Amino acid sequence: MATHIHPTAVVEPGAQIGDNVTIGPLSYVEQDVTIGEGCLIGPQVTILRYSTLGANCKVHSGAVLGDLPQDIDFGGDRSYVRIGADCIIREGVTVHRGTKPESVTEVGDGCFLMVNSHCAHNVKLGKKVILANGALLGGYAEVGDGAFLSGNALVHQFVRLGRLCMMGGGCGVSQDVLPFVTVRSYTPNKLMGLNVVGLRRSGIAPNERKEIKRAYVLLFDSKLATKDAIRQIRDELKTPVAEEMCAFIESSERGFCRG
Repeated sequence: MATHIHPTAVVEPGAQIGDNVTIGPLSYVEQDVTIGEGCLIGPQVTILRYSTLGANCKVHSGAVLGDLPQDIDFGGDRSYVRIGADCIIREGVTVHRGTKPESVTEVGDGCFLMVNSHCAHNVKLGKKVILANGALLGGYAEVGDGAFLSGNALVHQFVRLGRLCMMGGGCGVSQDVLPFVTVRSYTPNKLMGLNVVGLRRSGIAPNERKEIKRAYVLLFDSKLATKDAIRQIRDELKTPVAEEMCAFIESSERGFCRG
């Protein structure tokens, strides 16, 4: 199928449009935008300069990609939005450019951004991240592969969310969230256990799930000091998933959510 641009859509000179792309009515694509092959851009979508979409993305009506960061330190310099392949971006989603010159807001391959979710400047989403309706990420937040943020979840700027974690509906975090855990709904910075369903669905082996559970117990149920719990985890569980949790804690600058 050849590329089709609706007569009411505006695509500025200098935009690069791949093969087999559809751009719907009243959509606007600014110069210096790159849209990969096979993308489907719905009606009334706005894609502003310095934005790149990978192949086979689907962008629904009212989404705005690449607008200026909501940051009083933004000086007007060139910065970017880069969205990977096979992403689904639903109605009203906003993804803003980076603040500092040449910086990037990144959305990894296979992400699903549901209605009215927001990625602020310099956010980094890994692969196959899901943001449910109304999930909001502040500037410089980082989200690991396969994480799931439920409806109206709030993430403070500079917070990191580990791989395969899950945030419950309506919760907020201002501290880092470890890989593999679940954050309690409607409660700030409070874990409620492991993301058991997410771990199974992602193919984490049963023996690895058992070791993740043991690491969680040592960290949050043993009354050990954090440094002592990490030491025991490394002595007892010499596996990549256990080390991933320890390394995440040691690299945390904001502190981390507790059980």
